[in-house]
Amino acid sequence: MSSKPSEFRYPCDNCGASLRFQPGQESLVCDYCGHEQKIGAGAARAPARQNDPATRTGGAGPQADRALQWDASHKAPELTEIPLQEGLRIDGASDLSHEVRTLSCPNCGAKMDVTTEVHASACPFCATPVVTDTGASRQIKPQGVLPFALSEEQARKAMEDWLGRLWFAPSGLLAYARRGRRMRGVYSPYWTFDARTRSSYSGQRGDAYYETVHVTREVNGRRQRVAKQVRRIRWRRVRGQISRNFNDVLVLATTSLPRRFTDGLTPWDLSDLRPYRPDYLAGFEAEGYTVALSDGHATARQEMAAVIMNDARRDIGGDEQRIDRIDTRHSDETFKHILLPIWSAAYKYNGRSYRFLVNAQTGRVQGERPWSVWKIAAAVIAALIALAVFLYFAQSGGYEQLQGAIPRSG
Repeated sequence: MSSKPSEFRYPCDNCGASLRFQPGQESLVCDYCGHEQKIGAGAARAPARQNDPATRTGGAGPQADRALQWDASHKAPELTEIPLQEGLRIDGASDLSHEVRTLSCPNCGAKMDVTTEVHASACPFCATPVVTDTGASRQIKPQGVLPFALSEEQARKAMEDWLGRLWFAPSGLLAYARRGRRMRGVYSPYWTFDARTRSSYSGQRGDAYYETVHVTREVNGRRQRVAKQVRRIRWRRVRGQISRNFNDVLVLATTSLPRRFTDGLTPWDLSDLRPYRPDYLAGFEAEGYTVALSDGHATARQEMAAVIMNDARRDIGGDEQRIDRIDTRHSDETFKHILLPIWSAAYKYNGRSYRFLVNAQTGRVQGERPWSVWKIAAAVIAALIALAVFLYFAQSGGYEQLQGAIPRSG
């Protein structure tokens, strides 16, 4: 017979009100009397804000951003990896699982763990009222949690800055977002996977060389034979072996958020992970995972395969590569179930919902991109007017006059 799901509440020693976790610190605070209760030593790492263009997502791509997780030097030393096969065999009696009760969003499918006396809420991702109690079920326990480093005020400022940089965004949406509406602090579930891999490959290496060929071209109204350099590739068959150790390949364990959003929130510095304690969830919400461990493992294998493919190309060398076959053996596979902090806002503007997510460690922002039809139309009209003016001067012989009228810098 399964045990009753655990519920956690942290009353203030002074006044009895509920304590909440303080982002950026290692303490619980009381909003009524200001009492502070320490969780552990040390403060969370200061966030790296998104304002620096060099740190924004999109420059090097999600693959490069996620590479931070794959560096063994960024692993949290206090956390224990679980053998993958043990996780795949987990049953209801396993010490690795616990019983939780969840509320399900009927719109986006998010499942929110009920860890306090709260029994109904609104979905933090789409603002739909969450009233469906799915009952109790057993899930793998979180091994680690990355505490919130950004406060709600800092997250809102990051979101406003992001909205302000968007071209052709409705001005009304930014004003709407600035009206002080609360953001929701949510711990989102992820799987991490480690593995040692050794791969054998076969393929072809292509080395470039150039040949001089003669072609007929029209030069000054006359057809002439001219020399032209043509690039050729000399192919030769190759085979070899490569190895790579993967550390903390991160896989989203929920289907409630579009992956393009969560990939855009990377990288996460997982060296700041703490061993899971429910104290860190006080005052926040936690989403239960809806992607099974086996499915998350399959996604991680795909991530690894893409990296191994690039390793094989580098090992082959040359100017071009063709890979016919890669056989990979995985060993020492382990996993963790972790919770990562996200500030979420869902705004309904002009009859449509817009979702925004803020990485509560770094301040990176992702969201649904709103467009202003009026701003786009004004820009198109301005461009057409500029083009018409240019063509008028060009056709009337006044192009030189137009150039002379334009101020020159320097």
